[in-house]
Amino acid sequence: MPHATAPVDPKTMRETATLLLGRDATEPVPEELETLLLALRGMIENTVPEIEAAAARLPVDDAPRACALACVGEARMRLRLSGETFDQRHIVAKKYARTVRALADHYQHLSCAP
Repeated sequence: MPHATAPVDPKTMRETATLLLGRDATEPVPEELETLLLALRGMIENTVPEIEAAAARLPVDDAPRACALACVGEARMRLRLSGETFDQRHIVAKKYARTVRALADHYQHLSCAP
C-alpha cells in the first residue's frame, strides 16, 4: 500500500521557513532546531514529487518546467546535507528553509495549489 502524505501547504511551508529566515528570527534551542529540521525535511520530501508530476505535464522546452526541475534537483542535493554540531545543523536547517520557500513558489507557479 502506498504511503499517504499530507497535502502540500505553501502557506505553512513559508511560515515554517520564516521561523529560521525571518527578520525577527532568533536562534532556536536544540530541541526546536531538531523539530524544524524534521518538519522542513518532510516538506521537501512531500513537495518534490508533486512538483515533478506538475512539471512533467508541461512541454519539455518550457522555462517554468526547467526552473522547477532545477529546484527539485537542488532540493534533493540538500537532503543529503548533515551536520554534527548545533551550528552545522542550524546552517543545514536554514538551507532547508530556503529550499522550502523556493519549492512553495514553484508549487504555486505550476498550479499544483488550488
